Amino acid sequence: MSCEKLAKIIYPNIEKTPEYYAEKYPKRNLKERAKVTRYAPSPTGFQHIGGIFSALIDERIASQSDGVFYLRVEDTDQKREVAGAIEDTVAAMQYFGLNFTEGMISSDKSIGNYGPYRQSERKEIYEAFAYDLIKKGLAYPCFCSPEELDKIRESQVEQKITPGYYGEYAKCRNLSAEQAIEKIKNGESYIIRLKSPGNPENRVVVNDLIKGEVSFPENNQDIVLIKGDGLPTYHFAHAVDDHLMGTTHVIRGEEWLSSIPTHIQLFKMLGFEAPKYAHIPTIMKIDGSSKRKLSKRKDPEAAVSYYNEVGYPTQSVIEYLLNIINSGFEDWRAENPYEDNTKFEVSLDKMSKSGALFDLVKLSDVSKDVIARMKADLVYDNYAKWSKVFDKDMYELITTNEEMSRKIFNIDKEGANPRKDFAKWADVKEKVFYFFDELFEDDKVVENELPKKMDLSEAKHIIEAYSKEYNFDTDKDTWFEELKAIGSKLGYTANRKDFKANPENFKGMVADVAAAVRIALTHRSNTPDLYTIMQILGKEKVYNRFNRFINE
Repeated sequence: MSCEKLAKIIYPNIEKTPEYYAEKYPKRNLKERAKVTRYAPSPTGFQHIGGIFSALIDERIASQSDGVFYLRVEDTDQKREVAGAIEDTVAAMQYFGLNFTEGMISSDKSIGNYGPYRQSERKEIYEAFAYDLIKKGLAYPCFCSPEELDKIRESQVEQKITPGYYGEYAKCRNLSAEQAIEKIKNGESYIIRLKSPGNPENRVVVNDLIKGEVSFPENNQDIVLIKGDGLPTYHFAHAVDDHLMGTTHVIRGEEWLSSIPTHIQLFKMLGFEAPKYAHIPTIMKIDGSSKRKLSKRKDPEAAVSYYNEVGYPTQSVIEYLLNIINSGFEDWRAENPYEDNTKFEVSLDKMSKSGALFDLVKLSDVSKDVIARMKADLVYDNYAKWSKVFDKDMYELITTNEEMSRKIFNIDKEGANPRKDFAKWADVKEKVFYFFDELFEDDKVVENELPKKMDLSEAKHIIEAYSKEYNFDTDKDTWFEELKAIGSKLGYTANRKDFKANPENFKGMVADVAAAVRIALTHRSNTPDLYTIMQILGKEKVYNRFNRFINE
């Protein structure tokens, strides 16, 4: 009875019970084996690509089982909350197509029947469960000051024993209810701790859905449940919330792996069935000859905003992350080049157990494939949307010259193996600048772009002769035959065998003539199909470029 009196002194206004909340948040009516997952960030900063990685796994595991994927904001550490972080999280998830079934949709709005989805608004729920634990003698008030706790830790470190608040070092653990009530009445400040029944000599064995079977000593630490400000710790809040919200699978970073004994113990003492746990690998990066954790401070690609700024399509980022999640995605994509990537089934047991390596070069390779699969009109629309924000000059050029721009994005798009020119929208300008006189006029010919053994004067000689005989109004085959004929007159051969047998008889190959034409028109040696470029440029612009090249 004294424990109940203590609970009542601590929480005098408690009216609702755990049974009340069990009725308020009934078991979800979902089909068998449907999974309920959550993305539960703290609003202490802006989104890291690791958050998208984690949320993508949550979303796929839920959606492919016709389950529920929800957003819960874990804001019990309110001193560290960053203004706008919740909106940033929601916007980032929406941007990458990770749509929540329920949960927070802004800092003050949510959807769904299992809220509030913001932990700072669930205080009375945590109090009801804390009250119940105190009443049962499973939790107690701790009156130790920070200074006292420091002394305990210093003593443990000196003795080279496990630091923490447990056993004989848990000074308030064995206070009687009457003693605790007297301290409360005297105005002493306190927190609420769990009275752990754990013994480190025993083992907790859990089947992690990624790591496999893991084993740890039982938790014997009397962890904090309720802090001095009345709000719960992460440990306590997540246990209560995951139970009431019906979370079936907790998918989180491997840095939480060592917390399993504490969390399993908490669920048991609260009378809850523990969810299944899956601890995902930390996203790593190669730095010199070693690996390290991808860092917000050191690595621009760690920030979610980076991908929008440089123009990686969201689909590219998602497909690259799917490659990291399950290596089999790459083979699946090769076999299903035009299927929606949501058709690929993510498997937790096929994830890497070690660090997930993030590689921008590989991302760019994936992204080239993604953009290559897009229809030309979609490429134009996506680039226009991006450039309107991040490259206004290019936006003005492509929208003013929309018909030409759409043709540019359609070069070599119709065949079985479409070109892979762009990894991101920031690449476009450099690849297509020569179509626009406004950009081309500021560019100069670089002589090392010319074929070997051809100097600039010879290239000008070729263009001067070619421009006199060039016929714009022909089909591609005729154009190439005419190019070969002109090249032959200038001392270049189209016959590779003849050139190899007697190279001294020729200036070079007809390909060198084509290269000179390409450089005169584009200032680049590597471009898409030359005939198509000339047709898109138009007759007048082609002759103007020839004249400019000759007179440069």
